[in-house]
Order: sequence, then C-alpha cells, then structure tokens
Amino acid sequence: MKYLLIVSLLFNLLFLLKIVAVRKSVRNLRTDFSAVSGLDSNIILGVTGRDKEICRLVSSMNEVLVRLRESHNKYMLGDAELKTAITNIAHDLRTPLTAICGYLEIAMKKDMDDELRKYLSIIDERAVYMKGLTEEMFEFSILSSGEVTEEKQEIFLNRMLEDCVMNYYPSLMERGIEPVVEITESRVVRSLYPSYTERIFNNLISNALKYSAGDLEISLSEDGVFTIANSAPSLSGVEVGKLFDRFFTVENARKNAGGLGLSIVKTLAARMDCALKARYEEGRLIIEIDF
Repeated sequence: MKYLLIVSLLFNLLFLLKIVAVRKSVRNLRTDFSAVSGLDSNIILGVTGRDKEICRLVSSMNEVLVRLRESHNKYMLGDAELKTAITNIAHDLRTPLTAICGYLEIAMKKDMDDELRKYLSIIDERAVYMKGLTEEMFEFSILSSGEVTEEKQEIFLNRMLEDCVMNYYPSLMERGIEPVVEITESRVVRSLYPSYTERIFNNLISNALKYSAGDLEISLSEDGVFTIANSAPSLSGVEVGKLFDRFFTVENARKNAGGLGLSIVKTLAARMDCALKARYEEGRLIIEIDF
C-alpha cells in the first residue's frame, strides 16, 4: 500500500511537471509567433519542448507562415509590376495625345464648313478628355508608389487657395458659376508638401466644375479647415461614399469625370495626415479637409 502511494505521488508529480512543461512551451510559442509572424520576415518558429503534439502544431504553423509569405511576396511583386505598367502606358499615351490636341487646335483655326467644324470640335473634346485622364493615370501611379519627391515647407494656405480660385475663375464664369469665397483673414500656415496641397485645391475645384448645378462655396477657417460645397442633384448619399474610390464615376458626369481626381486627393491628404470627409446634405456635396 505504501509503495502504491509513492508510485501514485511520483506519477502525479511527473504529470504536473508535464503540464508545466507544456504550458511553458505554449507560452514561448505564443511569444515567438508574435515576433516572427511578420510577412516580410524569413524567420520560422522553433520548438522549445519535446511534446509531439506541440511539435506537430509548430510544423503546421510554419507551413502556413511560409505559404502566407509566398502569397504576400507574389502580391507585392504583381502590384509593383501593375503600377509600372500603368505608368509606362500612361507615359506612352501622353505624347501622341498631346500632338493630336495640338494639330486639332491648328485645324480648328482653318477655314472649313460648319459640319466639319462640328466633327472636329467633338474629336477635340474627346481628345482633351483622354489627355486629362492619361495625366491623372500617370500621376496616380506615381503617387501610389509611395515615393515623396519633395520636402515639407511652411505654406501660407490663404494665399495658395486664393491663387487656385483665381486660376479657375474664367472656367467657373463660363459655366455660369459665381463662387462664394470666404477665406479667413488670419494667417493659416502649415508644414505641408507644396505640390500636394496645390493639387488638392485644384482637383476639388475641378471636381466642383463637373458636378455643380450652378453654385459653389469655398471657405478656409482660421483653424485650417478647408470646405468646398456645391449643389449636386445627380448624386446620392451612396455615391458620395464612393467618390474617393479609384475610377468611380457618376453616370450623369461620366463624360467629364475621369474617376481619379478625388482618389488622388484622398491619397495626398493621407500622405500629409490631413483628415478628409465628404457628406451629402439636402442635395449638396460638401467636402472638408482639416489641414
């Protein structure tokens, strides 16, 4: 009876030690997994115990890690190749489209009958549209690469916004849109990328030209919040939620909207950590950027 008790105690002790060892192995495994689970790493899990099931588990986890990393590497390579292809295609299209637009401009100055002028005018309109879309594709592919080619500078936002509005003023007047502009008299200076900030202003004003039903409000508060709003009866709340998606177009504006302008705005704002919001209230599209 005494020997049975001793054997039982020894068995329980060994079992307890086994449990402690397994718990230690699992704890170490959890710590190691957090350290090596990155998709950019080549390190795999090691085994710190002798338990067969733990060893099998580690082996299965390593197989999954290897497959995930292979899939991730293929995706990154394919994504890089796609961006390069888009950049090259856009670049190759820019030159002939620029030449086409130039020759069309010369042709429109020649004497011709009204019917031929009408056809050339349509061709010119489509060529200008394709040229703009190609420029946006080229720019978006460059921006998507993540490369920043300039340093941040102290930007006087009031002045930059005024200049952008004045550049678009003739086009706005041509569309019968007289903008209501309210820019704070307080100096709003921020450390930003100059070309990014200017592109944001230009793209948003250009977008208003495409969607506005005849009105436009532009403001910059002393807190650095830029707001642009216009009536857009052809939009809906669902469409507003997709405006910043790549290549999204609204059916009624499809002939004018390339679908990349606002996506570029989203990318540029994110690069500068500026909050971007869009909402649809009582038939009006309202876009805000907090600089």
